[in-house]
Parts: sequence; C-alpha cells; structure tokens
Amino acid sequence: MKTLMAKKIDSRSADYKIGNKEYKRNWYVVDAAGVPLGRLASTVAAVLKGKTKPEYTPNTDVGDFVIVVNSDKVALTGDKANKKLRTYHTGYMGGLKQQTYVHFLEENSDKAVMKAVKGMLPKNSLGRQMIKKLKVFKGAEHNHAAQKPQPLVIESKNVKK
Repeated sequence: MKTLMAKKIDSRSADYKIGNKEYKRNWYVVDAAGVPLGRLASTVAAVLKGKTKPEYTPNTDVGDFVIVVNSDKVALTGDKANKKLRTYHTGYMGGLKQQTYVHFLEENSDKAVMKAVKGMLPKNSLGRQMIKKLKVFKGAEHNHAAQKPQPLVIESKNVKK
C-alpha cells in the first residue's frame, strides 16, 4: 500500500492566512461632486474591504476608513434619477412606499450613498463591521480633520448632469 504523505502548506499558497493582527488603517476623503453613484460606491466598497492593500484577505477586515463629502452633489447617469425607485415599507398595513431617486437624493443624499455602498459589501457580520468605517456628509465640511485623511480620486467619465 502507498503511504499518504502530509502536504506541507507553503506560506504563498491560497490557504495561508495572516492571522489575528492589528492592521494600520488609513483615512481617505472622497469628493462625490459630479461622480456617478455606482462608480463612487464600488470604489469606496473596495477600499472599505481592503482590496487595495497587498495584505487583503477575504475573511478578515483589513480595510481603511473613508469619508465621503458633497454627497448632495452625486450624479446619476442617464434617466435613472427619474426612473429608479426606492421602495420601502413603513411597517403598517398598506405602508408600501415608493420614491424616485430625485426626491431621495434631495432629502437624504447621505443615506443614498450609504445604501449604495452597503449593497456592495458582504451580507454578513464582516460587512456590518466594514460599513461602520464609512462616514458620509452632505456638505464639503467634515469633522474628521484630526485623522489627516488622504484624498481618494475617482474619475468621472462623460457624466451628464
């Protein structure tokens, strides 16, 4: 009979985990003025997950903090502003409500950005931990200047306002 040899796990293999260690978290600030909502959300979600770092591991939170300013000036491409609907339920009988994104962005632009980013994060406890590192502000001012955030530039290609 053949003897089965234990396979040595190389540190470069896909099974290698970094372990429980504290990661250095950077702070980034993003200006959302004129940037499409989906492009903004996907870029911010990648930074929150830590996919921009070399030590990225899918099962650990290695991401950075992100501050989004000017969320009231975020853009929607095409005719999505009028056709896209936000649907929610109040909890009462007959309480199904629908609202176009024009009104949703006017009233709660910070919630619209938060909802778009949250939809691109994992739907588990790790995703709930990642969304806490996102700070969204309607205006150009934010109260996290002490962290000295670095600018994160998102390109906006052919956006019609």
